[in-house]
Amino acid sequence: MCGRFVVANVASELVGVLRVDVEGDVLPQPSYNIAPTARAAIVLDSAKTEPATRRLESARWGLVPGWAKDPSIGSRAFNARAEELEDKPMFRNALIKRRAVVPASGYYEWKQTDGGKVPHYIHPADDQPMFFAGLYEWWKDPQKADDDPERWLLSFTILTRDSIGRLGSIHDRMPLFIDGDFADAWLDTDTDDHNVRDLLDAAIDAAPALADTLDDYPVSPAVGNVRNDSPELIEPAA
Repeated sequence: MCGRFVVANVASELVGVLRVDVEGDVLPQPSYNIAPTARAAIVLDSAKTEPATRRLESARWGLVPGWAKDPSIGSRAFNARAEELEDKPMFRNALIKRRAVVPASGYYEWKQTDGGKVPHYIHPADDQPMFFAGLYEWWKDPQKADDDPERWLLSFTILTRDSIGRLGSIHDRMPLFIDGDFADAWLDTDTDDHNVRDLLDAAIDAAPALADTLDDYPVSPAVGNVRNDSPELIEPAA
């Protein structure tokens, strides 16, 4: 799974390789301890224009589908198993038309040891940005006026798959990693229903090779407290 991640740079600096056309007016600041329900920057292709416009937007972590009564459901939907998306009403429609890329510097995972759970920081060995495959949704708050700029909530989830290799020794799930080249296909709004399964399978199959390029090391248990947010969190544990 992925329950905490890091964006150590301004998000716009992380996604040059993704050729973003438009940046949102208010983007989240760098954070070393992003937790579910917090805001993070995501990349999506908006089909409202022709051709589609690639946007970098602030979104809440935890998917809130349009049919939800309130946004609290999102706190349980910060991850989605890639293998089960087509069987889950929560994610099925977003998989077809609302796919996102989540840029990050790295993420945390907790390894079970005889002495308890130990947090590890997992990141690209070359310190380049990494990208998670995600889904997004728009939810309209019925309690807010039509002209309220906060009436529409943009939210997202990070996809996961079974872990392999060294990452498998830390946790049995890992984010669905994608690279910059594959991001274009993942974000493409013209992908039809019949080809989505092939697209998802390609992402699942390619993720292990990207996982092999990652490094990890134990870090301080301070990351377990969401109130802690500083560069010291990603330093190797003493």
